[in-house]
Amino acid sequence: MQLDGYDIDVIVQGYPGKSVCHGGLGWSTIVLLRGHGRVALVDVGGFNIRVSLAERLKHRGLKPSDVTDLLLTHAHHDHCLNWPLFSHARIVLGKQEMEWAATVPWGIGPVPELYVEKLQGWKTLHAAADGEEVMPGITAHIAPGHTPGHLLYRLKGSRHDVIFTGDAAKNRAEMLSGRADGTYDQAVSQASIASIWTLWRERPGNVLIPGHDIPMVLKDGRPEYLAKREAAIKAWFGDDLDQMTTIELTVR
Repeated sequence: MQLDGYDIDVIVQGYPGKSVCHGGLGWSTIVLLRGHGRVALVDVGGFNIRVSLAERLKHRGLKPSDVTDLLLTHAHHDHCLNWPLFSHARIVLGKQEMEWAATVPWGIGPVPELYVEKLQGWKTLHAAADGEEVMPGITAHIAPGHTPGHLLYRLKGSRHDVIFTGDAAKNRAEMLSGRADGTYDQAVSQASIASIWTLWRERPGNVLIPGHDIPMVLKDGRPEYLAKREAAIKAWFGDDLDQMTTIELTVR
């Protein structure tokens, strides 16, 4: 997808699911933005994607050292943990989010304590304000509920906008129901989801990229996916390492 000098590439698809027996699934969206002299990532995922993330950048002719900016939506491990791979880059996180994350007691919830503690004083951290232009044509907007200082990012284009919602609206089901799973305050999340609907409906063709789903547009007032979902697990249920079972995690 290209828009006003930016190449927008979803290099890791977020997945709208929860693990039944093994804790949080944490498969979150990672988007590569290239343009205006910048190479940026919207969110960076957790440990489970670290090796694959570097490989996917390499496939696009990039090294981690080529990344100039990180636009982090919030301070949960599945979205922010890999910032040390890009510690040279300008790291954008909401001012309110950083202040909140630094006060969360250790051992509680999905904030990666030591990573946040290190990030708080990091020399390239930029604590963004609500409404601030953080890159050319891209503004940050507070959308609390999932976390108190959660940001969404809006790329304002000449033809349409692209809205990166992070976990303020994780998936299509949250957008359609108006309710959020995993929120500290349901009423606050519902207000954020309503504000996202306002942004989405503002211009025909606006694209929504959620934190745990694939890109979508509105068609006749309802979300329609723009990509084919890719999700599967390979498991060793046989007698040797060469025998694997592929389990598709998509709906046909």
